[in-house]
Amino acid sequence: QVQLVESGGGLVQPGGSLRLSCAASGFTFSSAAMSWYRQAPGKERELVALISSGGGSTRYADSVKGRFTISRDNAKNTVYLQMNSLKPDDTAVYYCNARWTWGRNYESWGQGTQVTVSS
Repeated sequence: QVQLVESGGGLVQPGGSLRLSCAASGFTFSSAAMSWYRQAPGKERELVALISSGGGSTRYADSVKGRFTISRDNAKNTVYLQMNSLKPDDTAVYYCNARWTWGRNYESWGQGTQVTVSS
């Protein structure tokens, strides 16, 4: 059974930092591209950051470049999102996403973790 379990969200003041984690199970993690998405109230879900299966390639939304860092530990089946210099506009539910191919394309989502940036 495929599972993605996010953790690390919470309330933080503007300028603060948080690190999100996503623990994966039920598939070959090292073969999956992993992403973080977010969805703010009244807005569409948007891609925040993506990392290739081997970790050698990353991509970021323009709004988070230079502030957020995506990384992965294939030995621990975990992907991380380090978020620094947080702004109120970063407030959203953050979702972990996995995509991999095994005969056909597969995709899975976590349940989301709330990040609130407020003073």
